[in-house]
Amino acid sequence: MPELPEVETVRRSLVPYLEGRVIRDLSVFWKRAVHELSAAALRARLVGRRIVALERRAKYLTLRLDQGYLLIHLRMTGKLYPAPELPAVRKHLSAALALEAPASGGDWLLFEDQRRFGRLFYFADAAAYADFSRRFGPEPLGAEFTAEWLAHELKQHRRQIKPLLLDQEFIAGLGNIYVDESLWMAGIHPLALSDRVRPDRAARLHHSIREVLAASIKANGTTFLNFKFLGGKSGGYTDQLLVFSRQGEACLRCGAVIQKLRVAQRGTHICPRCQRPPPRSAAAKSLTRGRGSETVGA
Repeated sequence: MPELPEVETVRRSLVPYLEGRVIRDLSVFWKRAVHELSAAALRARLVGRRIVALERRAKYLTLRLDQGYLLIHLRMTGKLYPAPELPAVRKHLSAALALEAPASGGDWLLFEDQRRFGRLFYFADAAAYADFSRRFGPEPLGAEFTAEWLAHELKQHRRQIKPLLLDQEFIAGLGNIYVDESLWMAGIHPLALSDRVRPDRAARLHHSIREVLAASIKANGTTFLNFKFLGGKSGGYTDQLLVFSRQGEACLRCGAVIQKLRVAQRGTHICPRCQRPPPRSAAAKSLTRGRGSETVGA
């Protein structure tokens, strides 16, 4: 958390504040927030650069500059929002960008992160950024992610479907919430083996992933625990969740009681009637091959 819809919500909310602005200064309050470079080295590369566009790759926010790329990974508790000045209390502030704004004397983009897991990445040119981008699978809302692609790629792997969908090298941007939502909508059990998913069911899953993500983005993401954007706004998709965090409640489709399992070390929510489990033998063999990384339990 945050996942693709939350990062996209942050991106869209910041476009009016950032695009076209020039970076006047960088202040780093948590040195480990800067990946590989020192704070001074990153500052030297950013000062004077213009923000050409604000983009997203997977769960990373990308500031495309007139020279270089600054990426921000919010991780678990990162928040990114504009402010007229630096706050007096900076307990959870990891970094801040000062932006040129002649009319007001300057504005700030604050990177607040209570758990300190968020990071800043810098790539000097398009080639370096492209190398980084190739680590991820296709964007699930992009043109490359088709029903045919998904059906074909599922057959190329023999993994439980939930861990595979969480794998950023397979598909970019999906996390625990939206995988649970998509699998429920498609009627697929999270322990089902990917190479046994029929083409028609893969097509349904493809549709479900895109529908769930689009709906969440429209609602400004899901605030689960502490996601906020623009300094304090909450995501509205929390009230639209179909299965995630609804254990003990009635399934909205069939009325069965939603259960919570543990799959791939993640809390996983299913309807036992709508999402039939795979044969025990298939699930057991898959777990044996992936022992230590994929677990199932109540």
